[in-house]
Amino acid sequence: MTGPGGPGSADGPDGPGNGGGYDDPGHEKEQPGGPGSADGPDGPGSGGGGDDPGRGREPGHPPRIPLPRSSVEDGGRPLPSLEELGDLAPRPAPPALEHHVLKALLGAWALAACSPEETAAVEDHLGTCGTCADEALRLREAVGLLHPPESLDLDPGLRTRVLTVSFDRRPPRIPVPEWAGPYDAETARLDALLQDIGDAEWHAPVRLRWFEADKETTRRTTVAGVIAHLLTVDGLVALALGLDDPLGDIPSAAPTPAERTEAYWAASHFPPTRSVRGPWREQSHDLVRTVSFTGGSSGSLPVSYGACELPLRDAMLDRAFECWVHAEDIAEAVDYPYEPPAPRHLHGMIDLAARMLPGVLAARRRDDRRHLVPVGEPGRSLRLEIEGLGGGEWLIPLDSPGLGSAEREVAHVALDGVEFCRLAAGHVSPQEAAAGQVGDREAIRDVLFAAASLSRM
Repeated sequence: MTGPGGPGSADGPDGPGNGGGYDDPGHEKEQPGGPGSADGPDGPGSGGGGDDPGRGREPGHPPRIPLPRSSVEDGGRPLPSLEELGDLAPRPAPPALEHHVLKALLGAWALAACSPEETAAVEDHLGTCGTCADEALRLREAVGLLHPPESLDLDPGLRTRVLTVSFDRRPPRIPVPEWAGPYDAETARLDALLQDIGDAEWHAPVRLRWFEADKETTRRTTVAGVIAHLLTVDGLVALALGLDDPLGDIPSAAPTPAERTEAYWAASHFPPTRSVRGPWREQSHDLVRTVSFTGGSSGSLPVSYGACELPLRDAMLDRAFECWVHAEDIAEAVDYPYEPPAPRHLHGMIDLAARMLPGVLAARRRDDRRHLVPVGEPGRSLRLEIEGLGGGEWLIPLDSPGLGSAEREVAHVALDGVEFCRLAAGHVSPQEAAAGQVGDREAIRDVLFAAASLSRM
């Protein structure tokens, strides 16, 4: 049975005589210029004609190309009223509420907890009442403080956590030695920071800080200059592994970190730019890859720093520590958040500094012509307690570079882990270090100043 709007109907869904409109091309209403029309687009009496495949058909046959659907307004049907449109209808007038009621609703309005009618009433009232408008502004600002916008920056430690979980589930075919893990993680975090900064920020000023002869020393450079510094000092490890020296043919006054850095800076015709990131990044990958292929047995390979020498496992920890410290310098210069290393990596850095302190203390006592006991004989000790991230306890020998003795402990110092690292980096002075102190004041002062003297450019 054929109902209204079906095939053969004179009244299609788009109006009388449409016969189905665009959705039923077999029963299209004949329009001016369509098949069978005396007035085609080429002029009166053309009957369509031309090369259009939809024209020139015999009467009664459907066109190959359907004609456009008629608009609602042209269909002849009455348009619905605004009330029938529902959401398109005008909102009802806000309810008439007294002033004290509207004022009481301001808190809920600021939290977007009012009903639509109450919201409309409050907003209408705010346009006429200055006192309530000021109060509404204060409430909205308070709500903004309760819900601060979240940072879109990824957590710098995200890569490390993802890799740790992945390696726990599927160990790598050629694993990175545990003692090289901190360097791998810190260079990856710094590289992520460098990827996010713009061209202009590479020239942001950075002040390098360290202690020399118990006095704070500084050197001004740029973000790019810091990466050049890391590149040249990491080159000492590269040389020990038989890799290329980033200095190339540039002569250096001495094979120390400071002299190598100064030589690189002086040889640059222009201040370093973001182009220095590529060589530094490639060298850091080469170092991690090389120590991974050589295996854990290479950890005892000596790495020369000019004035001193470290085994490769300690040199990689030292480079991880300096990478983190200078990453914080860069983050501060470009106003970027930066977190401390993972606790297990931070513990390794603290342990390295604690193991180096006895030798530094012995050298300082020799320079001051103070008494030292022979190695192996009993001497005084200081207990260094590190709290928080990377925490632990270390007995520091005061009178010889031997082992500490709990029986001859004369002082106890407690420091936060990150605070101790910043002291060892020369970013916090011994006088400013927030340390809990008990016992021999001179011994405590010696240890704090010795920790600060571990720093260098």
